[in-house]
Amino acid sequence: MSDTNVRLVRFCTRCVQSNQRVSPSEVTKDSRTNVRHTLEIDDGVCDACKVVAKKDSIDWAAREAALVELLDRFRDPSKPYDVLIPGSGGKDSVYQAHILKTKYGMRPLTITWAPHMYTDVGWENFQAWITNGGFDNLLVTPDGSVHRKLTRLAYENLLHPFQPFVFGQRHQAARLAKRFGISLVFYGEHHAEYGAPKGEDESSVVLPKYLTGEVTPDTRISGVTVSELEKQGISQRDLDIYMPMSEADYTASGIETHFLGYFLRWDPQEIFYYAQKHTAFRPNDRRTEGTYSKYNSIDDKLDGFHYWCAFLKFGVGRCTHEASQEVRHGHIDRDEALALVDLYDGELPERYLPEVLEYMGLEREEFLRIADSFRAPHLWEKRADGWWLMHRAAGVPKRFDFLK
Repeated sequence: MSDTNVRLVRFCTRCVQSNQRVSPSEVTKDSRTNVRHTLEIDDGVCDACKVVAKKDSIDWAAREAALVELLDRFRDPSKPYDVLIPGSGGKDSVYQAHILKTKYGMRPLTITWAPHMYTDVGWENFQAWITNGGFDNLLVTPDGSVHRKLTRLAYENLLHPFQPFVFGQRHQAARLAKRFGISLVFYGEHHAEYGAPKGEDESSVVLPKYLTGEVTPDTRISGVTVSELEKQGISQRDLDIYMPMSEADYTASGIETHFLGYFLRWDPQEIFYYAQKHTAFRPNDRRTEGTYSKYNSIDDKLDGFHYWCAFLKFGVGRCTHEASQEVRHGHIDRDEALALVDLYDGELPERYLPEVLEYMGLEREEFLRIADSFRAPHLWEKRADGWWLMHRAAGVPKRFDFLK
């Protein structure tokens, strides 16, 4: 998508998502400008809506048979584990691990890349997943001092405080699978559910380009090169835990990584009910700030800021994501989604803000001024009374000014 087309903001006529939405691979890029907005909208309908609509024509019995065939190929009673499942103990990883173990007879090793700061409900759900589900788990926690520095740099340089977390989370599965001699890795929902490049929804395989990479002194994390970070006291060895294995090593290891959502029909709301039933997964005690739900991404006190920062950069907030997903699966209609987005999208997550500011070593005013500097000029207009988002699914500009 060209830069000119990116600036022509368009909204899907079926859900409430815009073409400003970026894919997970794009959101990790170390630049304010070098990001492609990868949700295509053709004939008024976005790719994500088209992918979900195709589910009604899929032969799910045949897909499940293909899943069993795949699992049988990797099932090995002589090994302690025959599948590795990365997850937090949220609803999706609960579903993946539980159904592969109980229905399909697999022996999973679950792994977790630790949140910056666990929420109370996040920690309780993590423990319930392991205890009630009966899983072995490796909790990988990076050096807290390094992680804190990288998080602040990512916020200052990219307005993406989650980037170091995403790096570590994405790259642990293959590394640990290799270390434990596990050749099968499963992720949950297919990334095409959110609008992956055309054609990728036709395969269950997570392509190596999303999981691997070459690490050099010029590799960037948190907007800073590895060599520059070494001058700031963060060594290459400190960063190894965040970095991917090379594609050559990944290929040589024989690891296969798949999306379970390709084989089994994925409905986030139904998966929440499944997790609640089988491991006593608990939703939050209140509505999540920035949206209307209580059970999505509730593990980390920085979760809400990940979505809020994306709202400032791309005009797409947490409620837009969740409402669009629920429209696609038939739980609400577009008018309801528009009303929810109008109420909640772009809300500043105040509940954990004092702890997040302390974690990053920032004062509130400095935190907000940094955020303002990343507002995309083709989306935002500065007026006498503050910042206005000019392109919204409802069609009416709205003021979002957080500096008081």
